[in-house]
Amino acid sequence: MFSTVLVANRGEIAVRVIRTLRELGVRSVAVFSDADADARHVREADTAVRIGPAAAAESYLSVPKLIDAARRTGAEAIHPGYGFLAENAAFAAACAEAGLVFIGPPASAISLMGDKIRAKETVRAAGVPVVPGSSGSGLSDAELTAAAREIGMPVLLKPSAGGGGKGMRLVRDEAVLGDEIAAARREARSSFGDDTLLVERWIDRPRHIEIQVLADGHGNVVHLGERECSLQRRHQKIIEEAPSVLLDEKTRAAMGEAAVNAARSCGYVGAGTVEFIVPGGDPSAYYFMEMNTRLQVEHPVTELITGLDLVEQQLRVASGEALAFDQSEVTLTGHAVEARVCAEDPARGFLPSGGTVLALSEPSSPSVRTDSGLTTGVPVGSTYDPMLSKVIAYGPDRASALRTLRAALADTVILGVQTNAGFLRRLLAHPSVVTGDLDTGLVERDLASLLPEGVPAEVYAAAALLAAEGSFPHPAPSRNRGLRPQPPAPQTPGGLDGGGWVDPFGVADGWRLGGTPAWTVHHFRLPGQDPVEVRTRARGTSYELLLEAPPARPALSAPPAFEARGLGQSPSTPAAGRIVTRTPDRLTVELDGLTHTFAYASSPDGVWLGRDGDSWHVQSHDPVEASLTGAGRGGADTLAAPMPGTVTVVKVAVGDTVAAGQRLLVVEAMKMEHVISAPHAGTVTELDVSPGSTVAMDQVLAVITPDAEEEPS
Repeated sequence: MFSTVLVANRGEIAVRVIRTLRELGVRSVAVFSDADADARHVREADTAVRIGPAAAAESYLSVPKLIDAARRTGAEAIHPGYGFLAENAAFAAACAEAGLVFIGPPASAISLMGDKIRAKETVRAAGVPVVPGSSGSGLSDAELTAAAREIGMPVLLKPSAGGGGKGMRLVRDEAVLGDEIAAARREARSSFGDDTLLVERWIDRPRHIEIQVLADGHGNVVHLGERECSLQRRHQKIIEEAPSVLLDEKTRAAMGEAAVNAARSCGYVGAGTVEFIVPGGDPSAYYFMEMNTRLQVEHPVTELITGLDLVEQQLRVASGEALAFDQSEVTLTGHAVEARVCAEDPARGFLPSGGTVLALSEPSSPSVRTDSGLTTGVPVGSTYDPMLSKVIAYGPDRASALRTLRAALADTVILGVQTNAGFLRRLLAHPSVVTGDLDTGLVERDLASLLPEGVPAEVYAAAALLAAEGSFPHPAPSRNRGLRPQPPAPQTPGGLDGGGWVDPFGVADGWRLGGTPAWTVHHFRLPGQDPVEVRTRARGTSYELLLEAPPARPALSAPPAFEARGLGQSPSTPAAGRIVTRTPDRLTVELDGLTHTFAYASSPDGVWLGRDGDSWHVQSHDPVEASLTGAGRGGADTLAAPMPGTVTVVKVAVGDTVAAGQRLLVVEAMKMEHVISAPHAGTVTELDVSPGSTVAMDQVLAVITPDAEEEPS
């Protein structure tokens, strides 16, 4: 066994590998970019080495810097984790040349299976069925288009050099094939440094089943059963489980044998995964898709049902040991389900989010495991992958594992960054998920039913109660407005502030001479939502509240009317509310006799509230400033950034005439591209960004003014 191992990765996988190294008594070395200087994996390693600036190309993807870090710290081996250089044959070869052990397969196997075109040809020769598609490497755009026409729409464009859904494009309309090929090449080049594409037949309502394999350097290859990975968004997995309810023992053995044959065909050594697609849920028909020559994100579910530590097995194989068991000794016990918690907003098409982790609570118990790279105070930017953590539940059967995972997600608190935890919890309760009737299109097909019905009114009410008591943060005044009165500090009983009487006209409680207290108006806004007005009026030890619902809008995330939440008989009937308890991380409010408890954290411009995996960033909203700065323009003419990120493509200039639906800009974040198109025909009258511009969510990018005769209704 090695004495020192460098982990050439970041986030939760680096933390997870370090955990096993510590258990085995192996010294761990972390590497970090400037963006990760205070990250959890850096804190938990025995030593750490800075390898460059935030850009992955200058840090985590720099082979010379990683090799140098290993030499400087006396590491004998490098564990690549997954992503970054985990499936980079040149990196594996560079490690060997430097006298370092690459904890993974040989470079030849990575190169072969990393080229999806060669991989298909190789496994086909080994008797493994493959998906119909294009043949040959280095196809031009014209050749890809011809192959797609021959296969017939719909087709799937796939980068030859990578996986994880990056750069994959489902094309149903031949008219947009050229644009989709260009976009797939850009994403592939950005993610893998190689824009080679292939095209495959798209199989409707497929299931995604993968087989975990393990091979040593002595000719032994076994499989560790399958994982069901059909619950996906944007061709990327979000929930995985083991075993699959689809397979019986006969099919499991057949697919396992096919996976072992695929591994043998490329001389594989280490832990790897062979992925299959099952058309229409028929387990008797399955096709090889690709082989991932690394540890998979979802490896914990296999660990929980087999009792094996796959990172430990990787280390033992890499150090020259033979497998200590054969196929007959592999047993699958119980059921495990994993949910990937990502920095993204499901209500906005799973667009990446960002921020700083202000409050964090992650579940852990004998039946729940959380693999995480998070700590309180860590920034989550747009440079790296959006996955933050994984919550994995184990049970004696599938039903109990699903229930346990739903409860664990409800207990997951991440405030400061929008995540998909609440969405995953609802997905696990979907009738088709409960019965196991899955396919890769389920999430997108039933997305509307999986999103919350707007913002709960008690969220706005809680923010208003905080504001009424002077505890709601407001941003500093900007140059576009005058000095804004700040809310008064909480007072002691009797109107004393500890130094004497307080001017009653300086207290925001609505007091006025000889009459009923006046309403105090509070303006709030959540990202992606319309502004909301809440009025409060002091009534003894509590408050009356009225919420003015925003205008009706077709968006799924539009908040409901206040009275629809049972907080009043009509919009004109106030609800009685008060803050029951408030701690630095918890807030309980009472509204008309019902208590609502939230995880709680302050932000510079508002508060974060969380419950059952969902979270809401309630921000102070100034209608006057919004009108002056353009932040409130919105409307059909304005194009705003749908996510924080970087503008990579700008196809227009001020004065250009554009058609409705014309692609104008591309914003990239967390390895994902989002195309910004013209909402209607018109002229570009404002363009506030250029290629390379860093933008915040909802930042105005451009304005398209319609022609006078074509103004939108």
